[in-house]
Amino acid sequence: MGQVTSWVAWTGGAPAPWHLAALDEAYALMDRGRFEDAEARARALVKARQKAKGRDRRPGTIWYAAYVAALAARAHGRQGPPLLAEFEALIAEAERTYDIHSGLLLPARLSHAWVLIDEERPADAETEVRNVLRALARRAHKAADQQLELSALICLGHALCAQGRSEEAETIARENQARADDKAIRPLRILLIRSLSGLGRHEEALSQSLESLPEPPPHDAGHLELYRATALHALGRSAEAQAEARRALAACERYLHPAHPRSVAIRAMLS
Repeated sequence: MGQVTSWVAWTGGAPAPWHLAALDEAYALMDRGRFEDAEARARALVKARQKAKGRDRRPGTIWYAAYVAALAARAHGRQGPPLLAEFEALIAEAERTYDIHSGLLLPARLSHAWVLIDEERPADAETEVRNVLRALARRAHKAADQQLELSALICLGHALCAQGRSEEAETIARENQARADDKAIRPLRILLIRSLSGLGRHEEALSQSLESLPEPPPHDAGHLELYRATALHALGRSAEAQAEARRALAACERYLHPAHPRSVAIRAMLS
């Protein structure tokens, strides 16, 4: 969110710098895969500010901390309607107080789209993410928005795959790899592998899955292995598929909640 420089934003309740520092710590915990600790840190800040009075209450801090807590919960894999409702409430509040939360409104809507995919509502997710992409296209500073645009396109690709529209997803993955940095190249490659398997091109999917990629962040644990196992299974290489699925599950169990959609999918494959 960055440092608060606007006096109007400050008097309107934007987060104090020391609140932002506390939330930076929560992000650092997420980077290490400590999602429950990150969520607890953010929710503690929400609770503390809700108890405060006057300017010390800081509505901006309450919103931002609740957003970080929801991000941590989603990354950890604690799914369900309550999380979906939480993101919807955050988006409604951000739209109402746009001057304070403008920088995070589109990321919040993108997170909402990911939760819709997790909840098996990919058509609704597609609608949400296309709205995000249209909003990004209208903004003046397109270079600064490139990472968010790539994240939105990856989300769109997975929403399309979940609807059986793998050819469109493959196009997204291939067209954007050339401009992806180290942070985006891995999820784009995973999208490509998933789309190829969705098209029945399992040998090609397997080949793509064996190419070198950056190490996964904790929230991405087991993702590549899941789709590699999917390709191996489709090719009739059952023993290899089972071994890969077990590696995927072990990676998930290190960081993710047992109810995480990826963990659930891997256990279903193994059964």
